[in-house]
Amino acid sequence: METGTLVSLALYFILMLGIGLYAWRKSTADSAGYLLAGRSLSPAVAALSAGASDMSGWLLLGLPGALYAAGLVEAWIGIGLFAGAVANWIIVAPRLREQTERLGNALTIPEFLANRFPDKAVALRVISAIVIVLFFTVYTAAGLVGGGKLFETAFAGLLPSSDLFGGQSDYMLGIWITATVVLAYTMIGGFLAVSLTDFVQGCIMVVALVLMPAVVLMSDAGIGGGFGGVMATMDAVQPGFFNLFGGLTFIGFISAVTWGLGYFGQPHIIVRFMAIRSVAEVPTARNIGLSWMAVSLLGAIGLGVTGRAFAEANGIALADPETIFIVLAGLLFHPLITGFLLAALLAAIMSTISSQLLVSSSSLTEDFYRLFIRRNASERETVNVSRLAVLLVAIMAGIIAADPESQVLGLVGNAWAGFGAAFGPLIVLALTWDRMTGAGAVAGLVTGAAVVALWIALGWNASFLGGPGLYEIVPGFVASWLAIWLVSKATQAAPVHAQA
Repeated sequence: METGTLVSLALYFILMLGIGLYAWRKSTADSAGYLLAGRSLSPAVAALSAGASDMSGWLLLGLPGALYAAGLVEAWIGIGLFAGAVANWIIVAPRLREQTERLGNALTIPEFLANRFPDKAVALRVISAIVIVLFFTVYTAAGLVGGGKLFETAFAGLLPSSDLFGGQSDYMLGIWITATVVLAYTMIGGFLAVSLTDFVQGCIMVVALVLMPAVVLMSDAGIGGGFGGVMATMDAVQPGFFNLFGGLTFIGFISAVTWGLGYFGQPHIIVRFMAIRSVAEVPTARNIGLSWMAVSLLGAIGLGVTGRAFAEANGIALADPETIFIVLAGLLFHPLITGFLLAALLAAIMSTISSQLLVSSSSLTEDFYRLFIRRNASERETVNVSRLAVLLVAIMAGIIAADPESQVLGLVGNAWAGFGAAFGPLIVLALTWDRMTGAGAVAGLVTGAAVVALWIALGWNASFLGGPGLYEIVPGFVASWLAIWLVSKATQAAPVHAQA
């Protein structure tokens, strides 16, 4: 490994830890500060924090890898996500910011649901917390897999193979280094540290995603002719590579674009809406966040397409398409820039892991520990328990991520669907429909999570009715919405009027 690359990465780690220490001094005295930064985030920090925690290593590994392997048809996932993000900022963001503060100053999504439906408060808090911890453990594992792949590909041979890591030294080293750094600043600085590091990481990510495809297009290492050369190369190797509808079935199209439905139910994203300084600043945050997302998605799509053309033109056989960003970083750039680009990948991975760990710990602390074990726990004790919960979830995720064959996009897809189906209809209807009841909320939460789990278990997300699989979020989201509507209609309306 080049010295310049290691220096860049070391500076990045130091910056993240420094932000954690700053946040520790500023906002970890009580639960409101540790878990929600005292609702003090500026629009820019809230927007980039939501974006960076959303996209994760999927943006630099999973999506480019899918495009690398299958072509432009995989861009429908990004299109669906952008549409979902727009709807999320318009429908959920302002209402959630206002209602979580008005209804008992809720610090977590389960606490908000309990305050919104007091007759089912305990059931909603417990079931929500279980769903959050289970799916976030899998989601966090996806991020750690990304860290493992980074070290395995870019840092090969850094340590000799040993029994300590089961013969997977570089991969497991990447997992535990990634986990350790994230744990350090998350446990120390809480939500403010996570949000500020997300802001910095979001800036790094978007620069890298613009820079990488641009350099590949301008490189004379085998392609030439800019984008025309890329198209000519791929037309010769894989005709139809640039066909947005190439080989796309109706079920495949639905499975791709419905990724956007997941946004409504992602706790680590919508919690940023709760922390914005005021409802009046939501539109500013929305404009910043969506602009960042549009540029980042276009960069990721460009990376997958140009990366495949570069590999074909130079005879590069890539065993794992999800590593194209790492391979190009090492081939095309000076070691110092390579370190910056690898830091961008780590930023994408860490920004999501830290958010997921904090949301999981907040649920374990506020919705289990304070509810059943120590109702009168002091603020200092609660913060310390939250830190311990962060550690426990990270260890569990590390165990899941130990399999080097894990695919980032697959793990993210399962967790994304789980949250989207369980919480998506629940959050949207709780914020917009005053006839919704507590019984309906419980029914929707359980139905959404159960249908997703059953769909995956039956393998229908891989093959459905003899054809391509139907993404599990589709049946889960529909079933959850229907369960909420039907049960709410059959039970007494809750005496709470949501903001129109």
